[in-house]
Amino acid sequence: MPIRTFNQYLLRWFDKYGRTDLPWQCDPTPYRVWISEIMLQQTQVNTVIPYYQRFMEKFPEVQILADALLDEVLHYWTGLGYYARARHLHLAAQQICTEHHGELPTDLNHLMRLPGIGRSTAGAILALAYGQRYPILDGNVKRVLCRYYALEGWVGEKKVAEKLWQLADKNTPTKRVADYTQAIMDLGATVCTRRPQCGLCPFSSNCVAHKNGCETAYPTPKPRKKLPVKTTVFIMLQNPLGEVLLEKRPMKGIWGGLWSFPECSTVDEIPKWCSQHLDVAPLKCDTWALLRHTFTHFHLEITPVLVRIELDQVVTLKNILWYGTQPTALGLAAPVVRLLTKLTRNQKTGELLL
Repeated sequence: MPIRTFNQYLLRWFDKYGRTDLPWQCDPTPYRVWISEIMLQQTQVNTVIPYYQRFMEKFPEVQILADALLDEVLHYWTGLGYYARARHLHLAAQQICTEHHGELPTDLNHLMRLPGIGRSTAGAILALAYGQRYPILDGNVKRVLCRYYALEGWVGEKKVAEKLWQLADKNTPTKRVADYTQAIMDLGATVCTRRPQCGLCPFSSNCVAHKNGCETAYPTPKPRKKLPVKTTVFIMLQNPLGEVLLEKRPMKGIWGGLWSFPECSTVDEIPKWCSQHLDVAPLKCDTWALLRHTFTHFHLEITPVLVRIELDQVVTLKNILWYGTQPTALGLAAPVVRLLTKLTRNQKTGELLL
């Protein structure tokens, strides 16, 4: 199919079936588009929508986001995952205000210099917010192009990625760029999914993978490696008031900048940790069921241990706090949210495990 016809078929499909009522499509300012594109990285639209709405209600302008505390930003990101996105968003907002007079750059290279913005995200922002002709290559677009052209090879390989960028650029029109950009993302998200609905696709008669009856063979899967398993112990220290101790994690590493429970390697190390850091001895320890959390490159097996302690004085160490049953605007790691929810439920029902 000629490039011109590819564009026409896709835009004709978009005019009938494309999504035009997503929250960020209403008044698509550069700021609103930018926030949505960052949230949509590796995250589905239906998951993003409620987070986006709450985030925009709290941070409706880039200056407000730049002036906010990182803890507050992470709090509104809690549960969405890939928290580096939120940290980069906050830092980029500050740079936009200090270096670009509060306006997102309209130049691709300048936009890509902001934290968290790569080539595809920059192209999407420029296309959707400014109508500039730039190709994009997110996961949905890669899937559409790999199937349409039956492109062999894992998309993470340099040669395959370069070929995909060439195809993405050739297929991007000079007119209706914003519609085309939204259209190809929509097609990949709603029709050309992992289990494609080829009967609904405007390219079903021209897609090479469909012609050959091997749609699900594309994109070529990433070579599988068995994920390693790491272990840790979450020390859920509880004082007589029912509060639990949280500490702020370093900015680098997993859950960077989020609040979590203190950790140690084994359950046997808990008394030593309590003695060294709080100068107390645990009154009782109760080990909860193992909790597994999967990251991109490894599984983390967490042993949560509820530890009751008595404190003669208030501990005011740096980067720690006592977290009560009343919600606090903090960024919390997903397993921490689950454990705090369980602990709160136990306290409300009187099922204290101590």
